[in-house]
Amino acid sequence: MAAARSHQDAGPVRRTGRAVGRALRAPFTGTARAVRRATHAHGAGESGLGKLIELHAVNGAGDVMITVALASTVFFSVPTDEARGRVALYLAVTMAPFVLLAPVIGPLLDRLPHGRRAAMAASMLARAVLAVALSGAVATGGLELYPAALGVLVCSKAYGVVRSAVVPRLLPPRFSLVKANSRVTLAGLLATGIAAPIGAGLQFVGPAWPLYGACVVFLGGTVLAFTLPGKVDSAKGERRARLVPAHEAVPPSGAGRGGRRSNGERRPGLRSVGPSVLNGLQANAAHRALSGFLIFFLAFLLREDPFPGQSAVVSLGVVGVAAGAGNAIGTAVGSWLRARAPEAIVVAMLALALGTAVLAALLFGTVTVAALSAVAGFTLALSKLSLDAMIQRDVPEEVRASAFARSETALQMAWVVGGGIGIALPLNGVLGMAVAAGLLALGAATSVRGLVGAARRGSPHPRVA
Repeated sequence: MAAARSHQDAGPVRRTGRAVGRALRAPFTGTARAVRRATHAHGAGESGLGKLIELHAVNGAGDVMITVALASTVFFSVPTDEARGRVALYLAVTMAPFVLLAPVIGPLLDRLPHGRRAAMAASMLARAVLAVALSGAVATGGLELYPAALGVLVCSKAYGVVRSAVVPRLLPPRFSLVKANSRVTLAGLLATGIAAPIGAGLQFVGPAWPLYGACVVFLGGTVLAFTLPGKVDSAKGERRARLVPAHEAVPPSGAGRGGRRSNGERRPGLRSVGPSVLNGLQANAAHRALSGFLIFFLAFLLREDPFPGQSAVVSLGVVGVAAGAGNAIGTAVGSWLRARAPEAIVVAMLALALGTAVLAALLFGTVTVAALSAVAGFTLALSKLSLDAMIQRDVPEEVRASAFARSETALQMAWVVGGGIGIALPLNGVLGMAVAAGLLALGAATSVRGLVGAARRGSPHPRVA
């Protein structure tokens, strides 16, 4: 009898416990379901694009946690007179080897098309391991921090190149590549915005805690990478693209004279991506170089000479938020435009960025520098999406994935060059903004004429949705 009464008394307790548990889980499970509905909408779930969107969000969250830990250790934790040399050492060690490694990534992926999921998972797992290695180094600030940071950077850039090659394989029916890239990019930006304050909160617990968080995030990304559909690893129908001018194009090996197949049909040009894509790539290289330049030049400048009445942290926060907001708006606008007149958009973005940079050089101050950061983020996002549209329109499908991988590698190189200029330049605001304008002017000089001519002639290729 006593046992029966005890069992009856425990029933309400268990029911109450389950109800409390459901109430506590509801915000998390509800949020997870809402995120899943958003990422898998319009056929993205069936095609596998939704999984890639989630993976890219994980990538952005992990990277920003590592950035928070390194920035606090390498950048803000030392006196002003030591900061520039220490940050210069960090950037030199992490960027210089990447200049040598970046040209290898694209061709290597061409030779290993069947290992794309494994490559993305490996980049996640490697960063998880390196985050743990960095957790011991951030406490001491020793030299072992720098090779580990180099490994994180290289893995992150390698992931970006692989991701660019994967997106075309996962397009849902009647889904443009521009819209797909917009969704992927926006997911990364949103995840970064959410993870950055979490990383900052973990930083208050201890300098290694953001790195522990990054390790957990990247381990989850490692598992998630293998949930991508098997067609990611399929190279069926794909060939390698070469980013060279059209007049240098030659038939691929084994294609025969005139680049024809054995059945007499003409092969797609494997050694040329067309003048519009090349000119668009040159314009995007200018935007990417500007991004690298502003990140590193303003990091040095505002560390030494913050905005009037503001600390270095607040000054860098202003330009960082402005750049992030501009990038998010540019991504949203690019998705809404749906690849209309991409050449005209790229020209307009160059003109807008160049005009803002000139204004910042003439009227250097808090407002103009923040405006340039926002405009740089906006024009970078919109110009890149327009380049994606040109690649989808002008590049044959069987070389499109390779073209995306190689173009992304070239843009990463431009970012490195811009960052190197930002490190070496004297810390003079007006001079820096003038150099920023010069980078954009160089991009305009090499690309605008060809883009305007292509826009007037129209594309000889049908648009591929």
